[in-house]
Amino acid sequence: MRIEEALAAGAPPIAAILRGIGTAESAAIAQALVEAGIRLIEVPFNSPDAAGSIAAMIEAVGDRAAIGGGTVVTPAFAETLAQVGGTFMVSPNVDPQVLSRSSELGLDLLPGFLTPTEAFTAIGAGARDLKLFPGSVLGSAYIKAIRDVLPTECRVWAVGGVGAANLAEYRAAGAFGIGVGGSLYKPGYDADTVSAKAEELVAAWNASEA
Repeated sequence: MRIEEALAAGAPPIAAILRGIGTAESAAIAQALVEAGIRLIEVPFNSPDAAGSIAAMIEAVGDRAAIGGGTVVTPAFAETLAQVGGTFMVSPNVDPQVLSRSSELGLDLLPGFLTPTEAFTAIGAGARDLKLFPGSVLGSAYIKAIRDVLPTECRVWAVGGVGAANLAEYRAAGAFGIGVGGSLYKPGYDADTVSAKAEELVAAWNASEA
């Protein structure tokens, strides 16, 4: 499943960032997220076995969720991601070479940016979705300001320091979606813990207004 398919099926634009997850727990955590309403799942490539975890999640919930890879900072990571069946890439930076290779492989692009120059470089490389990272450094006011100069079809996702407590603020400022890591999942969290946190996050999103 791709990002657009998950969104069209009614999933909120919330990406779960599962940094440090182990392969053995991947299927159970992914199932807990999907059942709680989160259907965009990212496994960063600096996790113990990102490729194995992504493959396990795709086997478990790939028909109900978009599974992608994060911290994709080299073309080789993009190639590995595509080989195991991931459908979207997320990066902390803008590297035209990495974006070009990811696009060639048919991956959805979600590169990280901080400045207008980086945003427009990513757009020039074919990205529609842009990850403001770290989102908490400049805050929601920055999203509102930068949205004024970005193409209207671009979608900004706030990542880093954004969660249930403050997502309404970012959404009101023009953020299309959010990515949530440590407040949703940390190594050691079991499926029940993740499920409860995911349900709280989805409820907060549904209660907020764009």
